[in-house]
Amino acid sequence: MIKINLLPVRAAKKKETAIQQIVIAGVVFVLVALVAVSFYVFERMQIAEAKNEITAANKKINELKLKIGKLEELKATKEQVRKKLEILAQLRKNKTGPAQRLASLSDLTPDQLWLTNYSESAQDVKISGIAFTEDLIAQYMKALEASKDFMAVELVVSEQMELAGTKLKRFDLAMKLESALPPPPTAPVGK
Repeated sequence: MIKINLLPVRAAKKKETAIQQIVIAGVVFVLVALVAVSFYVFERMQIAEAKNEITAANKKINELKLKIGKLEELKATKEQVRKKLEILAQLRKNKTGPAQRLASLSDLTPDQLWLTNYSESAQDVKISGIAFTEDLIAQYMKALEASKDFMAVELVVSEQMELAGTKLKRFDLAMKLESALPPPPTAPVGK
């Protein structure tokens, strides 16, 4: 019988199988390395993008904080103005006495009529002045009578005078103060 030595074929086959396994292992290793590097690069890109978004968000937050600060400042200013307006309204509502009567006199006085004297004692008021015409004096008396502050307006004196070459009418008026009831107490305005 003939003997064939198969050892070199088996050794060659083993060697070839070992080389194939090493090549496959190398290819798998390279593929795994490529996948890992791809994941690493992808994650680094996502981290960089997230950092950029965080930076942009922080910048936006800072801008909004500035706007909120300005808004709060405007709200505080608005509140101060509202309180001041309430105080002014309350003062206007409560103003009485000579200041209110003088303001009323100023509003009622027509052009080309000037007041030279004002005196007030208890309920009696006396006014002196100068006007261009008697019609202005009559108009002024009617306005005083129609006002809520004065009543029983009487012309005491009306005489002609000359001032710097111009003929004028000097007059004295007497009247009574309108007896007004004191205003009802009001509750303080506030929050």
